[in-house]
Amino acid sequence: MEKMKKVKIFLGLFYLILISGFLFFFFSKFTLDEISSYQFIQANRDYFFQIKETNLILISLIFLIGSIIFVLMLGFGSPVALLGGFIFGKWIGTLIVVFGLSIGATFLYIFANYFLKDFIRDKFLHKFKNLEKKFKKNELIYFFLYRFVGGIPFQLANVLPVIFNVSIKNYLIGTFTGTMPSLFIIVSLGSGIEKIVNNNKQAPTIVDLLFSPEIYIPISFFILLILITIIIKKIFYNT
Repeated sequence: MEKMKKVKIFLGLFYLILISGFLFFFFSKFTLDEISSYQFIQANRDYFFQIKETNLILISLIFLIGSIIFVLMLGFGSPVALLGGFIFGKWIGTLIVVFGLSIGATFLYIFANYFLKDFIRDKFLHKFKNLEKKFKKNELIYFFLYRFVGGIPFQLANVLPVIFNVSIKNYLIGTFTGTMPSLFIIVSLGSGIEKIVNNNKQAPTIVDLLFSPEIYIPISFFILLILITIIIKKIFYNT
């Protein structure tokens, strides 16, 4: 028992070291000013599109693996969804992003279920006791609703199901189907940003962005989705 605890501590520390190394490597290559500049975005848009035109399968595979690692390391996926839409467009981008984030979240769930289960149960079970009863009725349906409704930070939502003992199969299926609507909207927004960057040599103003159909249509659908999930959330979390 004592040996197993030491193994878990070692692997947990190894995971934290990987996260720190990933962040250090990324920000040693790019500064915040660089990645937020319009010129940086334009230059990399051309670079990614040249690679995509040359070998779509290779860059799709690299992006898929990168998405899995990103979610496993950091737990969230909105930047991945925006970048996926920017590079691949809304249809192919959504497919790659949903697969990548679902697999990455599932790996993170397996990790948390093995190393952090007792901690998560002690910390959160009393807050979500009503959900535990629901999951016992029909695990897959309620996990799909749990993913679709949201209302919990994505990082926490990835690991919280350990207190409900959700099967890996239902976790993967529920994550894939439940997150697809919101990810499609975010990916569509990333695709819209790419079109704007491609059509504008200079950075557009905020007003130009907001009145561009590539931007306001995904945002409008996102607001609508939020309203729908608020209604469902009241039923899901309170009954």
